[in-house]
Amino acid sequence: MTSTAHGNDKQPRSHWHTGRFHSTRLFPRTLLTRTFLLISALIVVSVATWLTLFSLAEREPRAQQLAQLTVSAVNITNAALLAASPAKRPALLRDLAETEGVQLYPAEPSDFIVPLADTFFFRVLADTTKRQLGPDTRLASAVNGEEGLWVSFSLDGAGDDEYWLMLPGEHTATRFPWHWIGWGSASLAMALLVAWLIVSRVTLPLRRLAAAAKEVGRGKYPAPLQENGVIELQQLTEAFNRMSESLKSIDSERAEVLAGISHDLRTPLARLRLEAELSISDDDARLAVIEDIEQMDEIIAQFLNYARSNSEEASEPTDINALVCHAASGQNRLPTPPNLVLGELPPVLVRPKALGRAIANLTENARKYGGGDITIETRIESGDDGSNIVIDVIDRGPGIPEGEVERLKRPFTRLENARTNATGTGLGLAIVDRIAAQHGGKFQLLARPGGGLIARLRLPAKRN
Repeated sequence: MTSTAHGNDKQPRSHWHTGRFHSTRLFPRTLLTRTFLLISALIVVSVATWLTLFSLAEREPRAQQLAQLTVSAVNITNAALLAASPAKRPALLRDLAETEGVQLYPAEPSDFIVPLADTFFFRVLADTTKRQLGPDTRLASAVNGEEGLWVSFSLDGAGDDEYWLMLPGEHTATRFPWHWIGWGSASLAMALLVAWLIVSRVTLPLRRLAAAAKEVGRGKYPAPLQENGVIELQQLTEAFNRMSESLKSIDSERAEVLAGISHDLRTPLARLRLEAELSISDDDARLAVIEDIEQMDEIIAQFLNYARSNSEEASEPTDINALVCHAASGQNRLPTPPNLVLGELPPVLVRPKALGRAIANLTENARKYGGGDITIETRIESGDDGSNIVIDVIDRGPGIPEGEVERLKRPFTRLENARTNATGTGLGLAIVDRIAAQHGGKFQLLARPGGGLIARLRLPAKRN
């Protein structure tokens, strides 16, 4: 087993500080979403800019067009009134009002005039109209409370007989360009759809690479990925496939070497034990030699377990509590057997032999360095990542310094202050960490309140 000393009462802190965690949750984390949002923002800004520029560009032509209409209406009305006899003028005015909506009123000094709004549109309208009708022409948006486009003119051109000509107010009304908004919205939706298709196609090989890398991290070796797409992605995929094959070959060779050496050593160890029992007459010396041989045999067993921890054992629905009870039964030689606090767990899909080996390693580690007070708890927890099975092996030992936690999960690693009486190889926790990763879970070493260690296995509760 791994020789570890447990120390430090502080709970290991996550590197995800609260502020950073919340900002990460608010901002999209996938390349697909980020790229799509950036392209979408660019398209939306471009469309909004285009609509703004179009609105600004069409104001002056529209104002000039309305000014030309106003000048034409004034000139035609003026000419018609001058050409018609005074007796026929009332009928002519009624005809203009009924057919064209043009009203004609005599201008009075007491008229209450509301000038045109001081906007670019009305300034262009006024300048163009005065340039053609004369600088003395007056324009208003309302006269005596009646709204419209009001223009003054004189029948004789001398200003002695001044009239107000009123065009209907809809001529100055700015109509909302619903048809442009509709076409713009359709273009925007089409652009966003095409952007999504382009971005998803570009990021698909990256998502496949990420999934394959996660499988490699769990100790599995997926089939080689297709090397297609742009040249950069092809090169990346090709490099990943070569790396995966190399890791698979190295891991296989290492497992074969460890298994071969361990198997070959057991035969001479068995002969040594038999020789010691038959040849050494001194009881103390014989027991010491046999104890050393058993310790060597235990070390060999750890090498075999480490070599087998990456085996392709099939997953099957398993009762986790039954595995815990079986591991605890191997600690019956303790003065105080482990205290079991087992929650109600559904059968979950795991590798039973591998997981049983991990639980046994943790209980054995707690037996060696936990002071004899061992508690094993199981429960199911729900979180943002779904339901998880939690297995805690708790002791009252000296604990593990916070800075040593991750280092102790590496193979052949022990604390310095535990090496003087170490009887293991430093593989126990490495085996547990590897088995947890193979199940898509986590292995944590946490400080226990009041002193001691919590060795926690957190596994996803997969049921099929």
